[in-house]
Amino acid sequence: MIRIENVSLSYRDVPILRDITLSLEKGGIIALVGPNGAGKSTLFSLIARLQPLQSGRITVDDLPVDTTPSRQLAKRLAILRQDGAVASRLTVRELVGFGRFPHHQGRPGADDLALVEAALQQFDLQTLSGRFVDTLSGGQRQRAMVAMTFCQGTDYLLLDEPLNNLDMFHARQLMRSLRTIADERQRTAIVVLHDINQAAAYADRIVAMRDGRVVADGAPETVLTEDNLEAIFGYRMQIARMGGKPFVLHHL
Repeated sequence: MIRIENVSLSYRDVPILRDITLSLEKGGIIALVGPNGAGKSTLFSLIARLQPLQSGRITVDDLPVDTTPSRQLAKRLAILRQDGAVASRLTVRELVGFGRFPHHQGRPGADDLALVEAALQQFDLQTLSGRFVDTLSGGQRQRAMVAMTFCQGTDYLLLDEPLNNLDMFHARQLMRSLRTIADERQRTAIVVLHDINQAAAYADRIVAMRDGRVVADGAPETVLTEDNLEAIFGYRMQIARMGGKPFVLHHL
């Protein structure tokens, strides 16, 4: 379980996160939603120790993120950032293989290589595996980055806007892959999503943020109400139902 207890953060006296307390249990897909500037990516960066805590406490399976050695934490938690920079002359296979580094420390074994192949297959990258990253489209590169994160073999995957640059087909395929990973491999995917209907279709739990606070938390059917959506995004939306799930007509 990831526990976030009384976490606040400010930049130059401007509050970014305000007293966040959450327990993110193992298993399933948890979607973080909210408008731009809600604090979702900042919260991710604190969980992943990409910036230091100012107040409060975060633990991953009871390991404090601010004091646990990086190699130990990297075996439990993998993160895909929005702005992940990659050396251009890496092939896709080499990039995905970097996910295994916390385990083999530069000396990959047969098991590591097999896991790289499995990740390439999981995200439909076999035909691209020999291509250099700088020759890929934005969507292809995004899939390769998600595959690298998955290949790290952690219980928790933190994916910050993984649908960026993906067309409709590959966005659906990625969310289906995450659903399979959660159901069959008992992994936990914590995903920042701007597409509220992807969250409705695939997430077990939605955590909605606005102005650095959690304003709604629960199953999609509970969170995606007209009142909640207006409180989260600032305008009223119609809600339909398809296949027993809420479908938000946010574009009308």
